[in-house]
Amino acid sequence: MDNDRIVSNQEFPEDAQMESNYSLRPQLLNEYIGQEKIKHNLNIYIQAAKEREEALDHVLLFGPPGLGKTTLAMVIANELDVGIQTTSGPAIERSGDLLAILNELKAGDILFIDEIHRLPRVVEEVLYSAMEDYYVDIIIGQGQTSQPIHFELPPFTLIGATTRAGLLSQPLRDRFGIISHMQYYTHDEIQLIVHRSAEIFDVEIDSGASLEIARRSRGTPRIANRILRRVRDVAQYEGQSLITKDLADKALTMMDIDQSGLDETDRRLLTTMIELYQGGPVGLNTIAANINEDVTTVEDMYEPFLLQNGFLKRTLRGRIVTPLAYEHLGYPYPEENGKDA
Repeated sequence: MDNDRIVSNQEFPEDAQMESNYSLRPQLLNEYIGQEKIKHNLNIYIQAAKEREEALDHVLLFGPPGLGKTTLAMVIANELDVGIQTTSGPAIERSGDLLAILNELKAGDILFIDEIHRLPRVVEEVLYSAMEDYYVDIIIGQGQTSQPIHFELPPFTLIGATTRAGLLSQPLRDRFGIISHMQYYTHDEIQLIVHRSAEIFDVEIDSGASLEIARRSRGTPRIANRILRRVRDVAQYEGQSLITKDLADKALTMMDIDQSGLDETDRRLLTTMIELYQGGPVGLNTIAANINEDVTTVEDMYEPFLLQNGFLKRTLRGRIVTPLAYEHLGYPYPEENGKDA
């Protein structure tokens, strides 16, 4: 199996190490596949803001990694025909860092902050007045030489992206006028994305292969595109001009991604819970320690998909492996596990 896990905890920039340009990113809302309700609402808000010649209200995008939050921010900028400055919460360490970025914005421009839940509190508090009233007050210098400075800002739109909306402070969350929860994609939507990406890669793929990739992509476009790259590599290595279902299945087997989209780490997590803890309940810290992963990584990267697809259940006493997971992994389900009801 590749050293880098299929699920990445890096949301911005998406696949920067593998995609030097952004050719896979749609440019406009009508090119963006999936998230239909969000797109419909955004189209209304964008057109209204353009007609009033105002900056779009601040937007918060949240949901699991790899669903296209960064791409959607860029699409919004294109639809508004404005500039976009991109950064991430951990990169803004001081208020001066934020001010330097804000100083680059023109009227109507977008500031995109990925991992916005990781903004330092002192920076977040400076952001409040910037978002509400378009100004920033900071203190320059120390002691007797310190002096307050007032900076007026042009109207702008902040787009914040996060995988952990629950970690946002209430004052910050309340300042977003548009809050959108991005959902996992359907197999049909992922299949369309795979075909679009295959065209961009200039490779042929049949519908059986694209559906197989879609089924094993965890409802996540980023993962689908990564898998497609590796399947393309296998096709090229074997001298095949067409990616078929059999070839896709062979490549996916090489990558240790099973029929349900579970990889080696997912299976190890579930197997550990079954073999060491009789399927649970098990605390999140215990699970993370047993599989040698960070707690945040388990909670953000692995657990959402396992919960969404019925392999795990979350209870007050901890996580529990479901009968579906027992069946999938080939373990008999003990009748006494009715205790999780």
